[in-house]
Amino acid sequence: MAAVETGFFGTTVGKKVVMAASGVILFGFVVGHMIGNLQVYLGPEALDHYGEFLREVGHGGALWIARAGLLIAVILHIWAATSLTLTSAAARPIGYRQKAWRESTYASRTMRWSGAILALFIVYHLLHFTTGTVHPSFVHGGVYHNVITGFSSWPVSIFYIVAQLALGLHLYHGIWSMLHTLGLSHPQYDRLRGGFSTLFALIVVVGNISIPVAVLAGVVK
Repeated sequence: MAAVETGFFGTTVGKKVVMAASGVILFGFVVGHMIGNLQVYLGPEALDHYGEFLREVGHGGALWIARAGLLIAVILHIWAATSLTLTSAAARPIGYRQKAWRESTYASRTMRWSGAILALFIVYHLLHFTTGTVHPSFVHGGVYHNVITGFSSWPVSIFYIVAQLALGLHLYHGIWSMLHTLGLSHPQYDRLRGGFSTLFALIVVVGNISIPVAVLAGVVK
């Protein structure tokens, strides 16, 4: 990452641009992933065909290209977030902390924690539903089966729900900050910016959490 530290991307503005751009990519993936997963409500045939499409599109290469792009976006996002946090901590006067806490939101104060939870969740999610390493009933290509049997475990579902709540906090503050970086920081737009951030986060969290809840409740089985 040494090369990224030079020039425009070595500045605070440059790092915020990297943060916003990588965030847009990740936000897009989160929405697309949620929409695809919600096909569980359409039954096993629809969800399994969706999984098959992802595996075969572009003769199987498109999925790996998308994964590589997402990995790069995640790395850049983490780098920008860490770099900005370290820069802010180094420049902040000792007496400023209490004022910052009064003016910040809970989501902003827990960004590091929600980010750590999400990093752990991503690793577990890949091992659970992609490779099947930690899934005791994993069937290759059986997406619907894997979802139902995976979320039938209360500890697994609870962990997913907690991770989605962390994702909601992360999304809310991330979208708020991203829109600020893009210039929508005028007091005239603050209410709209807050409303959009809240709505986006709620849609994603409710959509994702509904799946393990529906499995535990027997709505899908």
